[in-house]
Parts: sequence; structure tokens; C-alpha cells
Amino acid sequence: MSVRQAATVTLLLSGLSVLPITIHAAEQPNDRIEMTGDYRYAVRESESPAEAKSLACREAWRRAIATSALYREQTAAVVDSELLRQLVDNLAARYAAQVVEETDQRKTVFCKVRGTVPKDDMAFAIRTQLAGGVPVAHGVEQNRALRILSVQEENGVILIQYQALKRLDWLGTHYQGGLRESAEIMVDFVDEAGVLMKTERYPARRTPSGDDVLNPGTVAVLKIAKPLGAKTFRAWLVK
Repeated sequence: MSVRQAATVTLLLSGLSVLPITIHAAEQPNDRIEMTGDYRYAVRESESPAEAKSLACREAWRRAIATSALYREQTAAVVDSELLRQLVDNLAARYAAQVVEETDQRKTVFCKVRGTVPKDDMAFAIRTQLAGGVPVAHGVEQNRALRILSVQEENGVILIQYQALKRLDWLGTHYQGGLRESAEIMVDFVDEAGVLMKTERYPARRTPSGDDVLNPGTVAVLKIAKPLGAKTFRAWLVK
């Protein structure tokens, strides 16, 4: 091989060795997520073009957030449609950024948006709002009524310590706005093969017989006998 051929091969190999690094640098950072959304809106007679465009872009951002994988993951267990609507509105106002395309054709306006947001920051914002505005750190299981403080097993008995965040009334004539359904602790039981055996629902009361009222800040312990055949378990709350 001549000196010129050897130099050419060396340069080619050098270029191949740095290629993966260049591609990796162009990828989206793991701590941020990109969201896109668009919305087409028919302008009403009472609206100005500027008002219609503003509404279309706001709805585009709502769609971008509501269809993102992170949002769907964090809200998968939430069934309160009004809470979800408020959540999307707040997130859209918080993270709205770049407008990619905006058009006005006759009586129709169109808006397309794109932006990147910090993954951890958005997840924290979602958990906080779902918990009624109480800041929720990563890994803490909490909804608007309860917070699980600790979970441990002792001699075949599962001990779940929890705290009431709101007044919980278990009387038959509980006050209007009571969170009876949210004031229950869910426990998944899994066998040795990793298969879910069953999910049980337990009312959050201080004693087995049940106190009728739990005030905010009250701490209690739920004791559950571990079912036969269960290898692991997970305590969680309905959001």
C-alpha cells in the first residue's frame, strides 16, 4: 500500500470513529422532551382575527401537552375530567413557547406550535396540581386526600403509614365535597412469576372498625395480612 493510500484509509477510519459522537450530540437531551401541536379554528363574528389566533395557539399548546407521553403517563389513573382540563390549561400557560406556523384564511385561522420543556419540572408540576397544590417530591405517593408516608413488611403483615391531607368524613351523611373514593389505599399483590394476583382497596381509617372523621394531618397505619402466594406488593392511591 502506498503512503497516499495509507493516509486515505487513516482519514476514513478517523471520520467513522467520530461519526457516532456527532449523531449523539444532535439528539434531544434526556432531561427534556419536545412537544408539538396544532389547531384550526373557525372565527366567530364577535371575534377579531387577533383574538381567534390567540385562541388557536392556546388550543394548539393544550393539544401538544395532552398528547405528550409524559402527560399521559402521569395522568393515566386520573378520571376527573374537570381536573384534567384545569391541569392542561395551567401547563399550557406555563410552557407555551414557539409558534411554528400561523395562518389566516378567510374565516379560519391555523396555529402550529413546538417547544421543549424540562422533563422533571413538568412531572413535578403535574404531581403537585393533582395533589391539590401540595408540592410532591419524586417517588412520593399522594393524591388530594392522602399521602403514603411509608410501606414495610413485618412477619407477613404489610404496614402502610399514611396521612390525611383533607378532612375525610365517612359518615353516611358525609359533608358535600367529601372525597370518599379518593380516601382509599390500593394495594397490588404480585406472585413469584411477576404476575398480578389481585388488587385490593382499603378504606383509610385509623382503626379496623373505622373512625368516622379524619382531620388534616392525622397519621394512621393500615395493617394488611400478606396473601398466600404473594411475592411482592405495591401500595398506591387513585389520582
